[in-house]
Amino acid sequence: MLLAMTLMEAPQEAAMTAPPPARPLPTTEEVALARESGRALSSYLLTDAETQHIEIVDDQGIAHSVRVPVSALRLFVDVLTEIGEGNAVAVVPIHAELTTQEAADVLNVSRPFLVQLLERGEIPFHKIGTHRRVRYQDVIAYKECIDAERHKALDALAEQAQALKMGYE
Repeated sequence: MLLAMTLMEAPQEAAMTAPPPARPLPTTEEVALARESGRALSSYLLTDAETQHIEIVDDQGIAHSVRVPVSALRLFVDVLTEIGEGNAVAVVPIHAELTTQEAADVLNVSRPFLVQLLERGEIPFHKIGTHRRVRYQDVIAYKECIDAERHKALDALAEQAQALKMGYE
């Protein structure tokens, strides 16, 4: 099963009116622990093996060896890295279907705006009864496209500012 991570970044000043993230941001202690454990685990990713053994200690202090695919360990290190940067993380199956509110949350837009995008055909969707459903991978593809357009526009503005010698050197 393919999985993807969605990040809930710390709120920025411009986004003060946005609703709070669905998952709380990690505490200072969780951030520090995630950084430390992510660094420790990442050294074991440099392997040709397809699996690794990790130990989990239960409530009674008994260690249990668990065999995991290296791909899952890589995903776990990615999760720890994001938490170590102060982001809340959700793991969502690539083939997951989202409600319009969930898709809007991923894009950090309002649900009515998302519905407009769907109705204009900018993001594919289907209906289950009267409810729209959007594939997670389609939402992420749209987000990547919009982000690429945004970067292109910013690059053009930076070039224009330099050409006009606006003091941005």
